[in-house]
Amino acid sequence: MANYPHFTFVFIITSFIFFFHGKSSSSWLNNEDNGVIMVQGRREDRPTRCDFSVGKWVYDQSYPLYDSNCPYLSTAVTCQRNGRPDSGYEKWKWKPNGCSLPRFDALKFLGKMRRKRIMLVGDSIMRNQWESLVCLVQGVIPTGHKKVTYNGLSMAFHALDFEMSIEFSWAPLLVELKKGPENKRVLHLDLIEENARYWRGVDVLVFDSAHWWTHSDQWSSWDYYMEGKSLYKTMNPMIAYQKGLTTWAKWVDLNIDPRKTRVIFRSVSPRHNRQNGWRCYNQKTPLKFFSHPHVPEQVVVLKGVLKRMSFPVYLHDVTMMSAFRRDAHPSVYRRALNQAQRQHPREFSSDCSHWCLPGVPDIWNEMLSAMI
Repeated sequence: MANYPHFTFVFIITSFIFFFHGKSSSSWLNNEDNGVIMVQGRREDRPTRCDFSVGKWVYDQSYPLYDSNCPYLSTAVTCQRNGRPDSGYEKWKWKPNGCSLPRFDALKFLGKMRRKRIMLVGDSIMRNQWESLVCLVQGVIPTGHKKVTYNGLSMAFHALDFEMSIEFSWAPLLVELKKGPENKRVLHLDLIEENARYWRGVDVLVFDSAHWWTHSDQWSSWDYYMEGKSLYKTMNPMIAYQKGLTTWAKWVDLNIDPRKTRVIFRSVSPRHNRQNGWRCYNQKTPLKFFSHPHVPEQVVVLKGVLKRMSFPVYLHDVTMMSAFRRDAHPSVYRRALNQAQRQHPREFSSDCSHWCLPGVPDIWNEMLSAMI
């Protein structure tokens, strides 16, 4: 990462929750009564650490926390409504090793976020997570006291009595993608303000960016990379990813006040796309173990960038825990299938990237709620 200063102060938390039980500062983010203390019951002078990212999936009949009739779900993720015959994938909760993950409490979350904004920024997987979060909270809010507003590809759920909003901002690459000469698409690795202008003034920012950087040439969203005045036809995807994330990191360091805003970066959501997208079809239970655990390159690059930041960004590590859940993707049930179509499922494309809702992103949001 050339020309990016290395700071001696490093603060990166990979789904670790640290609880300090001394006096809190004036910042609401350091308020002791934020619900996170529920993860560890004992009170000590020294910080207590809980790594949410390491654990196992446990079947729990009390899940899911809402049903697929939530009005804010996209058709592509309402697997039950679309005809998926099994529902066991909805009933798994995540049990971290050595501590407990609090069950999502909608009223408690709304109380913590009263008069505040939380914004999820990223791609369609982040939209997946936004829909989950909205469905987790909307059931406790009476009709007429909630609404959704849209602004292009961005949207916001408003809990009117709490004067809070849960927002989604479309920025799958974080940096800017623009049309250049001859209508060519140019990915500007060092420009971000066009997207970042929407992030100012938000109390909790949750980012993700990974999948679009690794699309094959056939599915790539750009024709050229640009850095400064230099134009590149090809570049190693992970070098480009590092450059783009570094631009984002510099922007956060220079523009966000850690006393007012908490910044969280969710790690890459795993895909089960082998066998041309059929790896997840007809899977009904999570994997029990990995014979060869693998850390994706995107996670390695992301951790490297975060370590060089002065801003305390929290890494929400969902990659390995979600990799067990090959059973929880929409597969062919990304669209409504009638009875006759269900007899010939392989005539339809299979989505092993996004997640059925209710499902895995609900657990991500239980973790997110504990982190804030």
